Amino acid sequence: MALVTGASKGIGAAIAQALAADGWLVGVNYRSDEAGAKRTVDAIEEAGGRALAVQYDVTDGAPDELFERLESELGPVLALVNNAGVRADGLAVQLDDDDWSTVIDTNLTAAFRLTRRAVRPMLRARFGRVVNLASIVGPRANAGQANYAAAKAGLIGMTKTVAAEVARRGVTVNAVAPGFIETEMTADLPDEITDRIPARRIGKPEEVAAAVRFLASDDAGYVTGTTLFVDGGMSA
Repeated sequence: MALVTGASKGIGAAIAQALAADGWLVGVNYRSDEAGAKRTVDAIEEAGGRALAVQYDVTDGAPDELFERLESELGPVLALVNNAGVRADGLAVQLDDDDWSTVIDTNLTAAFRLTRRAVRPMLRARFGRVVNLASIVGPRANAGQANYAAAKAGLIGMTKTVAAEVARRGVTVNAVAPGFIETEMTADLPDEITDRIPARRIGKPEEVAAAVRFLASDDAGYVTGTTLFVDGGMSA
């Protein structure tokens, strides 16, 4: 089965539905948006798949309960998508410690803890897929997002290192780095932002989901430690 964190809406919901379409049983994680998680589950089940909504704050340092519930109801977690994330923007001189810690804890530390827990049974099964949702902001400066950039750059570095550690056991670890995608997190962007994108448009959650779907598939068994950019050419 596949666990997708932050799957109640946006990119996470699109990923959960894409994986379900490939035959994965899906754990739809959410922190507070129970109604959104239910909509994701309903969409999967209406399409003939099976999913389970699971409430869990990824910043909680003990993910065993989350995994044990999924394992008891849907089987071992053999694909993990670390999608949950937050923003707290501001120039570096204005960011307070809480804004820094919240973004790092949610976007980076939580992904590490969940990966650490997920990889153990994957190694025993000699098969596993971990996909971390990074961002173009990781390797590229974006004023006002020092905390977010640090978290996403760290996520890319973690992806490479863990990938090297587990590759011989049939477990792949990759990252997907979206550019500007139509979600609630980007709803406040000015229209002229498209002038910075070679494709001259904002991306869709389904386009990010397609990249994750590939990396979670058998076809991507020899792809590990890489970052796939879904950004309309911004990283070119």
